[in-house]
Amino acid sequence: MTDSMKELTSEIRSFVDMRGWLSRGRADLKGIAISISLEAAELLELFQWVKDDEVEARVEKQREDIADELADVAIYTLQFADRAGIDLAAAIRQKMKKNGEKYPVE
Repeated sequence: MTDSMKELTSEIRSFVDMRGWLSRGRADLKGIAISISLEAAELLELFQWVKDDEVEARVEKQREDIADELADVAIYTLQFADRAGIDLAAAIRQKMKKNGEKYPVE
């Protein structure tokens, strides 16, 4: 895992620990996986009914809201990886390698 990902993961772990969320069952893997999906849906909701040619304008208009929802997805993703013992940076690199094999440059 890269140093910046390790730092973010450590900050998230500290944030959760200081609030006692783990002890209240709020940081189990199933709950975190559900939260990833819910936050991704909230991101998607920001684009509901937006026409393709209006997407860039929506991003400009709601940049902070979009960034917040994207950050929530990333926070839960890092938290899941941490709790599951997955090196997310290594997993991403491995998946990109698989994608390269599956979708070679023509």
